[in-house]
Amino acid sequence: MRIFDPHIHMSSRTTDDYEAMYAAGVRALVEPAFWLGQPRTSVGSYTDYFDALIGWERFRAAQFGIRHHCTIALNPKEANDPRCREVLDVLPRYLAKDGVVAVGEVGYDSMTKEEDEVFSRQLAMALEHDLPVLVHTPHRDKLEGTKRTLDVVREAGIAPERVVVDHLNEVTVKLVKDSGAWMGFSIYPDTKMDEHRMVEILRQYGLDNMIVNSAADWGRSDPLKTAKTGQAMLDGGFTEADVDKVLWQNPVEFYGQSGRLTLDPLPGFTGEAATFEGNSVLRGARK
Repeated sequence: MRIFDPHIHMSSRTTDDYEAMYAAGVRALVEPAFWLGQPRTSVGSYTDYFDALIGWERFRAAQFGIRHHCTIALNPKEANDPRCREVLDVLPRYLAKDGVVAVGEVGYDSMTKEEDEVFSRQLAMALEHDLPVLVHTPHRDKLEGTKRTLDVVREAGIAPERVVVDHLNEVTVKLVKDSGAWMGFSIYPDTKMDEHRMVEILRQYGLDNMIVNSAADWGRSDPLKTAKTGQAMLDGGFTEADVDKVLWQNPVEFYGQSGRLTLDPLPGFTGEAATFEGNSVLRGARK
């Protein structure tokens, strides 16, 4: 089982997580820019963070055999803070960097006028830099937030196949599928979506344009939820080829639109992914 986790916040995780992820088959990931856990108070705190995403975190992941990519944006939660607006002026220089494979996370948190403005500006940046877009849907009033998201994307003139709308559930998946955008699902221990519900969604809506991620971050989350979803798919009658499509081919196809993915094995590591035997994960091969 080879895994590309298309949405995981490794800056909030430990090196033990990297080791466990590699053992479970994770060979590449995307880390979207997101909030710090507390309010940022200056543009400098953003630039330091962005520098870490394109530098230190990429290096740290490589020590454990995992290719690290990121997305860059002013996230929806902080779009309402006037102290953060100036970061929009520095985003273009980061969107041109190697390893930056999309604009994101953008979208809505509380669906305010300020979020509308920041969302629209960053969609325009995505068009200017020819990058795909990772969209965050709100945790509250998700249906209306998803409808509004799709309206804004259409108004921006971005092709739907260059957009993944994330944190979906059973209520919102059909809206996004009908729009032609990619469908993203965050698999969590307690909230959002679990692996068994995900299997049923895949059974109902098919495998095309489906993106499954762990979205692991500061809170209670699990960086192995992608692997556990793959196992749930196998247990539910899906084939190994089906699992490979959802956990590897789909995210590679979506983020590959950036032209910036690097997926060859890192020096000192083989290209072989881990396998599952029952509930135990076998450690990936290393030279």
